[in-house]
Amino acid sequence: MATVNRMQCILLICLTLAYTSSSIQCFYCNSANNSACIDLSSFEDEEKFRIIPIVNCETAIPSPVAIEFFCRKIVQTIYHRFKDNEVRVTRGCGWIENKNPCYQISNNDHHEIVCGCHSNLCNASDSPDPALMCIIFVILASCLYFYRE
Repeated sequence: MATVNRMQCILLICLTLAYTSSSIQCFYCNSANNSACIDLSSFEDEEKFRIIPIVNCETAIPSPVAIEFFCRKIVQTIYHRFKDNEVRVTRGCGWIENKNPCYQISNNDHHEIVCGCHSNLCNASDSPDPALMCIIFVILASCLYFYRE
């Protein structure tokens, strides 16, 4: 009986180590030519999927080497000297990652906020990563469990 349990344990470990690689899917749009790109949260899912293109980053961006893609959202405020400032939102695939999930860049003619994320269609909004929220919940629940009176 112990041998069967040991074999099941080894099989389970092997199965957890084996995985298939799948490419990430991201929303792909630019508010310069698709005004719906500015705020995807204002649309129901069915409508959003109809009006905003979704791309598989691995096939949309050809690369001779293996690249780990992620989704990216860029919000740019472009400063114009003689007219109102323009806000432009770009959503798509990224492949060169910054050490921070979100960062800002500013100069004399524009300001931009760039955020990257690693789950399918995560560049839809500013909402927090669900995996991160799950981890935070588990930590808080553990603290409450162990520190209760």
